[in-house]
Amino acid sequence: MTLPRLFSLDGKVAVVTGASRGIGEAIAVRLAEAGAAVVLAARRPEGLEAAAARIVAAGGRALAVPTHTGRPAEVRALVARAIEAFGAVDVLVNDAATNPYFGPLLGADDAAWDKTFEVNVKGYFAATRAVVEHLQARGAPGSIVNVSSIVGLRAAPLQGVYGMTKAAVISMTRTLAQELGPLGIRVNAIAPGLVDTRFAAAIVSSEELRGRVVGRTALGRHAEPDEIAGAALYLASDASRYVTGQVLVVDGGATVTT
Repeated sequence: MTLPRLFSLDGKVAVVTGASRGIGEAIAVRLAEAGAAVVLAARRPEGLEAAAARIVAAGGRALAVPTHTGRPAEVRALVARAIEAFGAVDVLVNDAATNPYFGPLLGADDAAWDKTFEVNVKGYFAATRAVVEHLQARGAPGSIVNVSSIVGLRAAPLQGVYGMTKAAVISMTRTLAQELGPLGIRVNAIAPGLVDTRFAAAIVSSEELRGRVVGRTALGRHAEPDEIAGAALYLASDASRYVTGQVLVVDGGATVTT
């Protein structure tokens, strides 16, 4: 497939976390199709290596690096491995996330709270810092794309702790965009609505919960992972070279109707 020049990532290297399945894998596939060498990271090696193998089989360049993004030392090792393999990192997509607790906010225990913030906020921050340090050392521009959620923009019943982490990601995105703009490093976020992934299975697999969400969505359906990947390609590429500090909502109109 031939892409317009502005969307080309030829010669670029992208690190994508949470890339073993779902939205993260879909983003990695699209970035590879656009010409990027893609380093895929996730906690479990099995699905991760299979995802990387599918990209390579399709003619792309991909490397799987098992990484627990809640552990800063592993995140630093991930970025170092990407540089070792492909010479540089130009794009970071933070997608790795967890949501161990589904229920009323006040029922969340400390372990679930700590785990969710460790991965969803500290993990994004650690990966961003490691990539920014590398970009600064090179004197190079770059693009950081944070996958947030519409639950970071409004109330999140039954997903309160998760929603707070996604709101924190939006705040971090905006602050870093202002601080890193003079360096030519752009920082943006994507806020998906309901997407059919294993991560969202508690909602998608429930006829009642899914119907409640879809019923408030202008397009009348939930998304598939690849429908989020195009937004990531846009924000990673020169097509968005004057865009930073923004939250691109990709929700089928869910936030328009509520």
